[in-house]
Amino acid sequence: MVTILKVAIQKSLQHFKLNTTFEVHAGITGIIGPSGSGKSITLQCIAGLQKPDSGSINLNGVTLFDKNNRIFVKPKDRKIGYVFQNYALFPHLTVEQNIAYGLKSERKNDIKSKVKTMIHTVQLTGYEKYYPHQLSGGQQQRVALARTLITDPEVLLLDEPFSALDHQVKQIMEQEVIRIIKENFQGIVLLVTHNMEEAYRLCDTFMLYHEGTIVQSGHKDHVFKQPRNVIAANIVGCQNILKVDSVNHLQNNVDCTVSGVKIRIAKPKAYNAKYIGIYAEDVLFVNSDDHDDNVFSYQLLETIKGIHHANIIVVVEDSFKIQATIPNEKVAFLNDNNRVKLPSHQLFLLEE
Repeated sequence: MVTILKVAIQKSLQHFKLNTTFEVHAGITGIIGPSGSGKSITLQCIAGLQKPDSGSINLNGVTLFDKNNRIFVKPKDRKIGYVFQNYALFPHLTVEQNIAYGLKSERKNDIKSKVKTMIHTVQLTGYEKYYPHQLSGGQQQRVALARTLITDPEVLLLDEPFSALDHQVKQIMEQEVIRIIKENFQGIVLLVTHNMEEAYRLCDTFMLYHEGTIVQSGHKDHVFKQPRNVIAANIVGCQNILKVDSVNHLQNNVDCTVSGVKIRIAKPKAYNAKYIGIYAEDVLFVNSDDHDDNVFSYQLLETIKGIHHANIIVVVEDSFKIQATIPNEKVAFLNDNNRVKLPSHQLFLLEE
């Protein structure tokens, strides 16, 4: 069966109005945006924990919410699983009791068998009698996931599932959780995060949120490499966004000027473009004999070294600043013979 979730809801919030419309199918979709942009509220409305002011929610042809027709299906009847940011485990229940919580209406022997299987699935065999406070953050997360999956939902909602974990544990748990989901769940997964790196590693498609609306959606590679406007570019983490003075659409390229400097772009045309963008990782330093497009002189302003990479801030042609990211070992090779290169196929046009 093809799983389809259709959402078209509105809800007045403190600083803006949630006004979101989308349709998603099976797979992992990331809802990405800054804190307070309406991501978690969207999940809560889908789950039935919050009621929209207007609109509708439909799952596989079944209406879960419709303001006009006064339809509101209770959360427990929606076939939607929700893993909360803080996991929301019951502190007075053991691991097996927490996992079994959603199966109260089933026969005792069936519950016992399902719980045993699920504990094995999430690799917590031997922890059945442990209480949440006796578990690590990663183990608590697996209990929360098991408690959700055991109810056989059609949609799985993950609200910032890795934000409470230490960096070292987080990397391991990301892959572990996604492995468990992909091996045991065939439906829709909506994953809320404000971490672009995390979203890119885990998700198939993106929805970018800003003040309660979706500013762009699609396959992650397309959204990341071709953000539509300045807001989308900021959400996906583009470090260099430059205002253009003029745009000239040629047959195969687009020529722009930024602070009087001509820059060529080998990307699809955007007739309302007001800016161009390029990721710091795509900015290159080349030898002075490179005569390709967009090779410029520069002045080094600042070098900020991290553990493995350095952020390099330069002024291009005495006109505008650009940030580049290069491996630390290459910093020593920057010299007066270098030029900075903005590869034409890595640049993209942005609407305001």
